[in-house]
Formats: sequence, structure tokens, C-alpha cells
Amino acid sequence: MERHIVLRVVSKGLIPFILLFALYVQFHGDYGPGGGFQAGVIFAAAFVLYTLIYGLPQAKKVAPARMLEVLAALGVLLYAGTGVVTIYKGGKFLDYNVLVSPSKEHSSNKHPTKKHAVKKHSHSTSKPVVKGGMGFHSRSGGHAKAKHDSHNHAAVKGQHLGIFLVELGVGIAVTTVITLIFFTFAGRERT
Repeated sequence: MERHIVLRVVSKGLIPFILLFALYVQFHGDYGPGGGFQAGVIFAAAFVLYTLIYGLPQAKKVAPARMLEVLAALGVLLYAGTGVVTIYKGGKFLDYNVLVSPSKEHSSNKHPTKKHAVKKHSHSTSKPVVKGGMGFHSRSGGHAKAKHDSHNHAAVKGQHLGIFLVELGVGIAVTTVITLIFFTFAGRERT
């Protein structure tokens, strides 16, 4: 492989950009096309290119098979474990809303509510205030609106955290499994 100096130089310049693009796809997957699977395939493509240029023994020094096996298991545990944590916290499997709870200040001031109970304020004679699942809703908003906003903010943060963890787990698992499969086929003896 020493005689392919152009391929070595070009691949040394290209592989870091491939890895950087894979990171972009991984972390941009929440907001646009991409995500863990696509990023994992791009990461694995960088390892495949490295192996094709520098050979299998050198690639196995960079990414030992044992390390890849452990990372594959950790990737699966990460995305499956995220679902188990959501069940443990009282949600459904991969119900990300429960991952981040609203702040203690807002959750300790909960008012017992009945669905669609109507209460009239003394300063309001024309419009009743409807009490729903999230607290009192009035024209001015007030404390109920702050509680509702806090709950929604926590749910959005939970969604982002859950998607991030699952996509990261998928990315790690896909990268390592594809690389392991390639190493297995590349290491076969010719018959």
C-alpha cells in the first residue's frame, strides 16, 4: 500500500470531514433530515475507507473488535434504556415527556382540579373561569398560565432529551455493527 501515496494523502484529508459531517447529521437529526441511523452509516463509511486505504490490520489497531462489540452493546442499551426509564418514571415506553419534570416550585403548588368545573370570580361578572386539567384558566393567565407553560417547557425539554439519547444510541450501534460486519467480511480467507 506504500505505492498509493495519493490515496493515502487524499484519505487523510477526507476522513476528518466525513466524520465531521457524520456528527452534523447526528446532532441535526432533531431539526432536519438525518439522525442516528444515517450518522452511523456515515461514521462506518469513514472506517471502511480507512480500512480500504491502510489495510485491515491497521484499522483493527484504530478500532479493535472488542471495543466495537462493547460500544454496540452500549448503543443498544442507551436507546432501549431510555424507553425503560420512561416506563420507570410513569410514562409509556419512549414517552419522552416524563424524562424532565417541571420544577419543584410549580409541581408543589398543584390545585386539585375537576374537569370543566366552573367558578365565578368576584371581579368578573360576565365571563366564568373554566377550571381544566392544568389549573385555573382566566382571561389574564396568571399563575395557571405559568404552571401550564412550565409543564409544556418540561415536556419539550423531555422530548429533546429523549430523542437525543435514542438517536445517539442508534448512531453508536449502527456505526459499530456495520464496522464489525465489514471487518468480518474483509478478514475472511480466500478459498
